[in-house]
Amino acid sequence: MPASNEPTASNPDFDELMAVLDLNRIGEDVFIGSHPSKTPLRTFGGQLMAQSFVASSRTLLRELPPNALSIHFINGGDPAKDIEFRVVPLRDERRFANRRVDAMQDGTLLATAMISYLSGGAGLEHSIDPPQVAEPDTLPRIRELLRGYEDTVPGFVNALHPIEWRYTNDPAWVMRDKGERLDHNRVWVKADGPMPDDPMLHTAVMVYSSDTTVLDSIITTHGLSWGFDRIFAASANHTVWFHRPVRFDDWVLYSTSSPVATDSRGLGSGYFFDRSGQLLATVVQEGILKYFPGSRR
Repeated sequence: MPASNEPTASNPDFDELMAVLDLNRIGEDVFIGSHPSKTPLRTFGGQLMAQSFVASSRTLLRELPPNALSIHFINGGDPAKDIEFRVVPLRDERRFANRRVDAMQDGTLLATAMISYLSGGAGLEHSIDPPQVAEPDTLPRIRELLRGYEDTVPGFVNALHPIEWRYTNDPAWVMRDKGERLDHNRVWVKADGPMPDDPMLHTAVMVYSSDTTVLDSIITTHGLSWGFDRIFAASANHTVWFHRPVRFDDWVLYSTSSPVATDSRGLGSGYFFDRSGQLLATVVQEGILKYFPGSRR
């Protein structure tokens, strides 16, 4: 059960995410995925990754925990059209499996994902410690942080909100308004609705969430923000390494930073921690990032 005392009644946006992840199987290794009603101009990368993960996981011959997902984004998807996910089984063994998933739309390849599963058993263990941050129940909801910025970041205001966010620091648009900068971002996240007791779906929703805020530290390092500054950003590739099972109906801390930006490319890296401080997953995303100085609001 979620640790928060807040009600777990679902909201329409979360219901839409669950529907989007409920792929329609039209062949042994072929699935069709839809889009939610609230979409950006191109298919959201987190949605594409989560749907690819679901398609891959549904073809496994036995239950195995995920090990890693790595995806390259090749073409932008049209949110008005369904996506076909073609799964290629590469190997199946007792303790590991590998899949490739090609996301297609009207014969165009949108993305290719490589997904591995591994049950390694007991072994050496260590991990980094989580940063010290305020507890999620003491922090404002995302809708409160967007209040007054409806005209500045309308894309965020009008986007699908299936995930509850609790920033431990000011988000980019508030920092920019204050004239501040920060080389990291730390956000508590969890499903904003009751989740089925299905480990695969909990992981899929984490994968979906891994594409949020991960590139923010690139621009907040420079004191910039979406909406205030003319910035074009697009995900180029994204990798998630899964270390431990996740329960995404409880708060998970997503701690991100950017080690480098150069040649109109930026790297965002992040860690997911559960509330006990265990490291659940590691994320690295490369984005194409174009900044046009002198075009400030």
